[in-house]
Amino acid sequence: MRILERYFPILEWGKAYNGQTLTSDVVAALIVTVMLVPQSLAYAMLAGLPPEIGLYASILPLLAYAIFGTSRTMSVGPVALLALMTAVAAGRVAEAGTPEYIAAALALAFLSGAILLVMGILRLGFLANFLSHPVVSSFVTASGILIAVSQLRHILGVEASGHNLPGILTSIVGHISDINLPTVGIGIAALALLYGLRFATKPFLKRMGLPATLAGVISKTGPVLVVLAGILIVQVCGLHERGVRIVGEIPRGLPPISVPEFDLTLWRRLLESAALIAVIGFVESIAIAQTLAAKRRQRIEPDQELIGLGMSNLAAGFSGGFPVTGGFARSAVNFDAGAATPTAGAFTALGLALATQFLTPFLFYLPQAVLAATIIVAVISLIDLRTLCQAWGYSKTDFLAMTTTIVVTLAFGVELGVSTGVGLSILLHLYNTSRPHFAFVGQVPGTQHFRNVNRHAVVVPEHILTIRVDESLYFANARFLEDTVYNVLASRPDLKHLILMCPAVNRIDMSGLESLEAINERLMEAGVTLHLSEVKGPVMDGLRRTHFLEALSGQVFLHQYEAMETLAPDCAHAATAGTAVTTQPQAEPCPSQTIAGVKRQGGR
Repeated sequence: MRILERYFPILEWGKAYNGQTLTSDVVAALIVTVMLVPQSLAYAMLAGLPPEIGLYASILPLLAYAIFGTSRTMSVGPVALLALMTAVAAGRVAEAGTPEYIAAALALAFLSGAILLVMGILRLGFLANFLSHPVVSSFVTASGILIAVSQLRHILGVEASGHNLPGILTSIVGHISDINLPTVGIGIAALALLYGLRFATKPFLKRMGLPATLAGVISKTGPVLVVLAGILIVQVCGLHERGVRIVGEIPRGLPPISVPEFDLTLWRRLLESAALIAVIGFVESIAIAQTLAAKRRQRIEPDQELIGLGMSNLAAGFSGGFPVTGGFARSAVNFDAGAATPTAGAFTALGLALATQFLTPFLFYLPQAVLAATIIVAVISLIDLRTLCQAWGYSKTDFLAMTTTIVVTLAFGVELGVSTGVGLSILLHLYNTSRPHFAFVGQVPGTQHFRNVNRHAVVVPEHILTIRVDESLYFANARFLEDTVYNVLASRPDLKHLILMCPAVNRIDMSGLESLEAINERLMEAGVTLHLSEVKGPVMDGLRRTHFLEALSGQVFLHQYEAMETLAPDCAHAATAGTAVTTQPQAEPCPSQTIAGVKRQGGR
């Protein structure tokens, strides 16, 4: 039963389902359904697909996630970022609006779902960690800018294309003479209303005495009012006859159940894009799920989330949709509306199914400019330049990765942007860890603690030097450790004992082991004894499986103070008592030395 509950979380939370939970889920579903109708249409338009496909992508995926997902409140469906990535990937293999383009979108959903499902079964959720937060933040920011700019063509009522910032702007400028003034008026009015409803309604309603949660839910369902107003204005004034582009006829009925076309050549061309969509979708979704779960002290299982999202995307592929993931706005509304279980998502799917059956005829006169305004206002929250400013002050390497990701994404498109960001993050990580922090340490007078000689006044015994290694030893930094030790050996002809203090070493790979062996042999030839201290248990277990400990010229000490007590007992005891004078490593014997020029900066 436990195994079944692991792969089917519905069996766990379903045990406690009752009438009160049902009421909460139904109310949340009604609110989210109202919000999702215009949002789904807008994201389908962003992906270059017919509007009904946005509705299709919001029905069966929600049912699949309700069965396999672990978040109680996350709502799965189309999101702006994946819609943009879908448009880019599908646009490379077919022309937008053609059956081949729609087939490519279905294939992307199916492939990304299969990739997520395999990752979940193999428990590969950790791979998402290779997307660092700064890179994800900068990629999302750049994508938000691209999405907003790409929708200007609908606000202006002109034909334009392009999947990068220069291409989009050039295309819009090239058609600037074709601007449709009624469309511009509708677009600007929709932007103003949507922005006001989203950012001003909640504070106003709170001042009117409404609870904050209810005020937030009402403010986020504002797009429905704008949609209704847009439809009414176009129909009454006949603006569609004056060049205002409308959604037009949307087929009625439930999504068609079909198997995506098996075209090996097409799938091969889409595989890389599907993998990027899968990983980006998972990272975005897991962040939302964990944020919401933490507010209710609930647990999220990342590997099971992979399975849940995988099944949702497979469901989208089989029901005429396109790639989906957890959406922040709809999930936040679902949470604030009181959703208690994933059944709220199932009820939302039912509501959307009814909308496709009965509501679509009323959307005929919906202006595309209103949907574009909905997208622009929705992605405003994605643009976060404040993190870029923080990175400049805190970490220049993260700032470099973020800036490069933003520039490449804007200049060359989303896929190359995220690939560049991931690659650069890995390279910077390897560079930083290949030059790890080592510290010469000594005993702090009056204590048994050991700290950096350049930050604290410490005691260092004669002929003994301790190097604290502040990084795991692996192939990228093993040579750096060797060079550090050999430089010390060349500058300290009086050295008799060298201690490698290893409290931060969590792992030593084969390259690190070979370096330790080489250091041990080199020091023995120079008459210097090598010791280790504060080695972690798992690392010691690994060393015991080798011949290194047998060949080690010195000892392995449990504590650094134990090493000092053994190798320089008089100095260690005097330092503990506070009677020893502080020293530097290159100075004279412990009892009579004074330290000069030591920087007391804090830290270790």
